[in-house]
Amino acid sequence: MNKIKTYLQESYIELMQKVTWPTRKELTSSAIIVMVSSLIFAIVVFVMDFSFKHIVTFIYKLFI
Repeated sequence: MNKIKTYLQESYIELMQKVTWPTRKELTSSAIIVMVSSLIFAIVVFVMDFSFKHIVTFIYKLFI
């Protein structure tokens, strides 16, 4: 039981004193980077899917 108490105390101390939280500006900047990266990735996947669909459709029409 004593080990659990020590673990919880040390975890609390680390969380409140040793962790450096990002500022609002850093957080906003990081969020924008993530959103832009996600949008670019989604566009790339869409273009690949669209292209492959048309390529496969073209190949199927050659044999039909």
